[in-house]
Amino acid sequence: MGMIRLNIYENIIKNISNYTTIDADIISLILKSFIVLIIFSILRRIGNFFIKRKLTGHEEFFFNKGYQVFLNVIEILVLLIIWSQLIKDLMTLISVVSAAMTFALREIILNFFCGIYIKVRKPFQVEDRILVDGIKGDVMNIKTLDFEIIEVSTEIDNGQSTGVIVTFPNSFVLKKAVKNINKGFKYIWNELKIKVTIDSDLVKNKQEIYKIVNGLETIKNIPKKMKSQIMEINNTNRVYFNKYEPIIYTKIVDKYVELSVRYLMHPKKARYVESVIWNKIYLAYKDKKIDLYIGD
Repeated sequence: MGMIRLNIYENIIKNISNYTTIDADIISLILKSFIVLIIFSILRRIGNFFIKRKLTGHEEFFFNKGYQVFLNVIEILVLLIIWSQLIKDLMTLISVVSAAMTFALREIILNFFCGIYIKVRKPFQVEDRILVDGIKGDVMNIKTLDFEIIEVSTEIDNGQSTGVIVTFPNSFVLKKAVKNINKGFKYIWNELKIKVTIDSDLVKNKQEIYKIVNGLETIKNIPKKMKSQIMEINNTNRVYFNKYEPIIYTKIVDKYVELSVRYLMHPKKARYVESVIWNKIYLAYKDKKIDLYIGD
């Protein structure tokens, strides 16, 4: 029975090799690595299930962190053992070629393994909005050696797509800081600064602004969704906020009072939400419900 299974496995590798023209040994290593990744993914889910059933609070968080680190170490060791001979052969090859070729191969190998890292650890996924090397954009494709984002303008805080596609080598996840705006949950905090006259009725102005912000469909249901998402990820990421509802902070600046409205929103709707708020504030100003400071 064992020989039959072995023959089936070898035939599968041979057929894939003939179809793709990739060396059978490489295909075998990739399949073994894929099986290892699946097994450890299952182990993470099983461990996480039992930890959530047996423990709560800080004990759940720290025990789960330790378990994940242990699995990561074992997973890396197993993958290194599987690829050890190929890595050894590659290093031998690299040592005898020219310096330029050596550098090129090292970059390709690094990008390849960084691509595996992106797929497994998911520092970002397709459709996430990220900021890397000073460029903000939405991830549109993750390939073997590189990933692509469609650029978002950074000239304003909540820019919109420029239509420009930017390609980064996968090694950027190790060489550069990658800021994921969508990591863990979909929503972010945004602040809008509104100037009102120094002698105005702050209570009246704040009440009107709260009414405008809390009345928007794109904002009012988000706090409840945010709480739910944070509860889902809280066993692996220690994240919490004291307040989820919109809040207004007050600051006196020279000849006016600055009201900073802080609220949750979807990052891709930021500019639209700000535009709607400002339109409603303008109408409230025209109706003398808000005492905007226009300047000297």
